[in-house]
Amino acid sequence: MVVPMKKVSLLVMDKNKKASLEKLRELGVVHLEKKTGSSKALTKVLDRYTQLEIASGILTAYVSKKNKKNKKEESPKFEGDLAGRVVALSERRKKLLDYMFNHQREMKHVEKWGEFEPTDFAYLAENGVNAYLYDISLNSFEVNTKDIPVIILQTNQKNHSVQLIAFDTIPNETPYRLTERPLSVVKERNLYRRTEMNKIEAELTSLSPLISRLEEEKKSLLADIEFETARAGMELIDKDMKDGDAADLAVSWISGYIPAPDMGTLKRAASENGWAFCADDPAEDDMEVPTKLKNNKLTELIYPLTGFLEMSPGYRETDISGWFLIFFTLFFGMIFGDAAYGTILFLVSLICIAKTSKKGVPLIFKFLFLMSISNLVWGVLTCSWFGFDVAHIPQILQNISLPLIVNVSDTPEWLASYNANNFWIQSGLVGAQATVEVMTHSITTNLMLFCFSVALVQLGVAHLKGIISNIKSPKVLAEIGQLGMLFGMYFVVLSLVVFNTGFGGVKPWQLYSLIGGFALVFIFGNYEGSILKSIITSFANIITNVLGVTNVFSDIMSYIRLWAVGLAGASIASTVGNFASPLLSHFIFFVFGVALFVFGHGFNMVLNVLSVLVHGVRLNTLEFSSHIGLTWSGFAYKPFAKR
Repeated sequence: MVVPMKKVSLLVMDKNKKASLEKLRELGVVHLEKKTGSSKALTKVLDRYTQLEIASGILTAYVSKKNKKNKKEESPKFEGDLAGRVVALSERRKKLLDYMFNHQREMKHVEKWGEFEPTDFAYLAENGVNAYLYDISLNSFEVNTKDIPVIILQTNQKNHSVQLIAFDTIPNETPYRLTERPLSVVKERNLYRRTEMNKIEAELTSLSPLISRLEEEKKSLLADIEFETARAGMELIDKDMKDGDAADLAVSWISGYIPAPDMGTLKRAASENGWAFCADDPAEDDMEVPTKLKNNKLTELIYPLTGFLEMSPGYRETDISGWFLIFFTLFFGMIFGDAAYGTILFLVSLICIAKTSKKGVPLIFKFLFLMSISNLVWGVLTCSWFGFDVAHIPQILQNISLPLIVNVSDTPEWLASYNANNFWIQSGLVGAQATVEVMTHSITTNLMLFCFSVALVQLGVAHLKGIISNIKSPKVLAEIGQLGMLFGMYFVVLSLVVFNTGFGGVKPWQLYSLIGGFALVFIFGNYEGSILKSIITSFANIITNVLGVTNVFSDIMSYIRLWAVGLAGASIASTVGNFASPLLSHFIFFVFGVALFVFGHGFNMVLNVLSVLVHGVRLNTLEFSSHIGLTWSGFAYKPFAKR
């Protein structure tokens, strides 16, 4: 249920706005309206937060494997500004790397000439002797230096080059650019800077266990950022009173949203602190109203999932938390689909609940407990245990499975007494020409039938809620039409996909339901006070309306993913078992078999979690939500409070 909200505006004395904000934060019931503003205090805390993030990122790269494993190891003592020290060390390290890079290039430039003093060449030039260093080819040497006095330093036969000192410029050749320092000095400086950089890296490594201190300061600083943002966003009612003698009388204001049941709390606080305030229902076009949900303890179990995905219905949208939880629980079991996995999750959830029972069990562990039960039940019904072949499963586990969705033996006893004709044909839901034997014998067919039936139920719930909410409006006929289209299309899907009888298997009354439903949607789907205008609008959007029929078909078909994704997970589990089983039967390879078994099934469980998040969530937030008219465009109610 969406809690009704009130929009409130508070007026406080400008000189007391800091104290008023502190009181408001202690109150913890007002979701402040976002306003832009700037101040020196806000800039200061933002700069500090940025520095902390940079320092945390730097230290993360220096957290050693030893520190990760031995978390109980005592952290080093450090007095002063840790973030400032880390950032300064990092900046110095970057400069040293630049110096070393430049020196490395300089060394490559100078080391082939050996040790010499570059200033000696300047001294010779001052005394009338011009000397130049050259590294030229043998051909150029023979051709261009006949009349030039030279001193040959080295001849490289491999590269056919000559290094020399010439006492005049050589035509068509560029002399070697002299460095500022001799090679020995370059090496000495490079060694010094490398030593300094090693000391910096050692210090950063030693400080890395203190990264938790930075994270704690970041968390506390977030509250300061929120506070200073609110303070900077408070506006003066009369800006002319900001300075001068009237400054003591200046009044600032701030606005936000508060749950209607908490209005009494705000009134008492306003009376105690001398605030003036006004409250009213949010305007219809107000898109900034936060959403606060209130449900029973069971329905609240879905909150860890919606919170993790940061999903919230709009303030004026329907809350489907209860239905979301019901169907997601079913989807979780079908996609995971293995009783052994369910047992593991069940035990993990019990351990987590037991460890946190004294302090209060977090919702996430209760949610995991419910999901594990769903997984366990579905796995037991389908006789799925680590993907092992049913023939190798103990008989007692075969006996408690559901024969309709699992082959417990080659000639199951239930098959002799099970007669699908009694329900499907005699009830008139499918034509007599439907291949009922296929449904009876094929586990795949039964699972597909179940998936499409889940689609009918879930999407039907969406339109039943639409009927209830529009019961006093002619629009209710459009919702009835949607339900009729859904019902008729369900049997079209069964005929085309499940029973494989084509359109010939669709009975006339099922087509009438589909066509009649489309007619009702066409006439009343755009009703806004006039049936004629609604029909004209439908004609103007004829393509969209026709596509609406195909959308119903695709939405029902989308539920086949429950079977397909579950089958993929079961196939991976079976493959892991097929590879690991031969290794487990040999003493020498037993350890490798266990490792393969654990890794394979662990990896499969991770894939199943991702599958649930993608497919299980999608069916609730796309197919179901589109039929119920939910866009998830809202954002959660987060009051201005101490955290």
